[in-house]
Amino acid sequence: MSDTPALPATSREWHLLSRPVGWPKDEDFALVEAEIRQPGAGEVLVRNKYLSVDPYMRGRMSDAKSYVAPFELGKVMQGGAVGEVVASAAEDIAVGDHVLHFGGWREYATFDAKQAVKVDPDAAPLSTYLGVLGMTGLTAYAGLLRVGAFKEGDAVFVSGAAGAVGSQVGQIARLKGASRVIGSAGSDEKVKLLVEEYGFDAAFNYKNGPVWEQLKAAAPDGIDVYFDNVGGEHLEAAIGALNLRGRAVICGMISQYNSTEPTPGPRNMVKILQNRLRVEGVLVGDHYDFQPQFVQEVGPWVASGALKYRETVVEGIENNLEAFLGVLRGDNTGKMIVKL
Repeated sequence: MSDTPALPATSREWHLLSRPVGWPKDEDFALVEAEIRQPGAGEVLVRNKYLSVDPYMRGRMSDAKSYVAPFELGKVMQGGAVGEVVASAAEDIAVGDHVLHFGGWREYATFDAKQAVKVDPDAAPLSTYLGVLGMTGLTAYAGLLRVGAFKEGDAVFVSGAAGAVGSQVGQIARLKGASRVIGSAGSDEKVKLLVEEYGFDAAFNYKNGPVWEQLKAAAPDGIDVYFDNVGGEHLEAAIGALNLRGRAVICGMISQYNSTEPTPGPRNMVKILQNRLRVEGVLVGDHYDFQPQFVQEVGPWVASGALKYRETVVEGIENNLEAFLGVLRGDNTGKMIVKL
């Protein structure tokens, strides 16, 4: 450690002060100074370079029972991050290594080295390990291929298709031989991006009219797989459009994350019975065994440019909260990243 530059004594980190009701407010959070703890046996100290902000984090701000523990009040929040090891008391990770971990929402993080995964900054930009080659990409890959049981010739509809997961789902479907790929997004600019850059066959702005109406026009022969990032009106429209034995993959329901009242379910659920549809949720933690296959197949697509990706980059730890709120508003195109 003597060859490394002197480290600051403190690090800035975000704490959750109160559980938001409806849309999160500034007063629910605080950016505080915390002492940097040197690593104990088996631990590493990492200077974060890129942080991830994701829709699922809104659920962790609530104390409702869920698939992941809520953030603790008065303590630092967590999230995906990549950074450089600046001190190590672990055998397999050295100072200067770059690692992927979940000690985000802070500038420096000290944690058990077993929670770190080494990444190669020469093989791909560090930020991609939070997005197209990271948890986001694996969610898209496993959700479409394993949960959605996609097969060549299927017609696929993706909601929130200009987001980090959705844009990758549509492109993977296209590269795997989908008969038609349709996406929805929240602006005409994003719709143009889906068709012209990501190769979707059709796309529409859900703000321009009823989703079911626009989906019917884009997919007159129906769809076989629906990848849901939005819920609500989109899910109802997709259930109506799914063909016999169609599959709906429920990845996110961002349209209702800040609702203060229960959200009504789709009114056409009888279609699930009539068309023998399968509706299943996808959580990336159930599919880490798929990671080697994912990297083997998707890595070359990214390297060759066959699979394109976008990142929306916000600079500075002080803007971490605003970046997160931007994800909930749909401000991002592709993966939202905070650069430190």
